[in-house]
Amino acid sequence: MNTQTRPEITAEVTDGVCRLLYHHQMSCLTELRLGNGRRLDVLALGAKGELWAVEVKSSVADFKADQKWESYVEYCDRLFFAVPMDFPKELIPESVGLIVADRFEAAILRMPEEQKLSAARRKKLLISFGQTAAGRLGNTIGDNVFMP
Repeated sequence: MNTQTRPEITAEVTDGVCRLLYHHQMSCLTELRLGNGRRLDVLALGAKGELWAVEVKSSVADFKADQKWESYVEYCDRLFFAVPMDFPKELIPESVGLIVADRFEAAILRMPEEQKLSAARRKKLLISFGQTAAGRLGNTIGDNVFMP
């Protein structure tokens, strides 16, 4: 029986996802606020400017409680769910990608179809990605002076 808490499972799946996407030559940001006010678990930026969104689900209950995931489609070229290795994969809709992950490894089980973002939306997301990454890096210098 798994005795981990939901936040612990989410953190481990997120770690595995970011490792996987790094090996796909993508840079990841976690907990990114989108233009619609929603917070995305992982946004990955590829070398050609492609943007992949990953929504992490720690359990079946977490997945079933999520009423917001469809709003992420308009903020990425590809949308994935990332779930623990023992998650019942048949619950994930066929229209989105599927990643299984733990803390150390992950695998893409299903690649979603690419749905290109509009140029204006891509520009806004790339600026947000860069500003967020720079702010977080700046905050490592000390005193959190770069971001609220």
